[in-house]
Amino acid sequence: MSRFVATITKIENEDHINIVRFDFLGQPLSMMSLDLNENVKVGKEVELTVKPSHIAIAKEFSGIVSYSNQIKAKISSIDNGKLLSSVTLEVGKFSLESIITLSSSLKMNLKENDMVTIFIKATELSILRVL
Repeated sequence: MSRFVATITKIENEDHINIVRFDFLGQPLSMMSLDLNENVKVGKEVELTVKPSHIAIAKEFSGIVSYSNQIKAKISSIDNGKLLSSVTLEVGKFSLESIITLSSSLKMNLKENDMVTIFIKATELSILRVL
């Protein structure tokens, strides 16, 4: 699991559905959730988590996609296996991991120090704990 710290900037809710907005190193993020802990409040710092298989990568991306969370990152390492690639990404002082197919990694010609955009659906982001 990739973990990183963000600050809650806004909470919207309707019919037991919550959209929580965050600031992550100056980049906006959002999360969709059915239940929220009572300690989750605007202004609080939280530790967020996402599974490596839920982080998509784009190289030289331009355009509009439905992913709520788009983060600029630098590739710090790539471990290519027979079927999958584990890509370690740096965002500020945080390290995130993405697991993608080897064919996708080769198709994009991913290399260390490449700048990429990572995508995380709002439904795949979760609050691990309130700090």
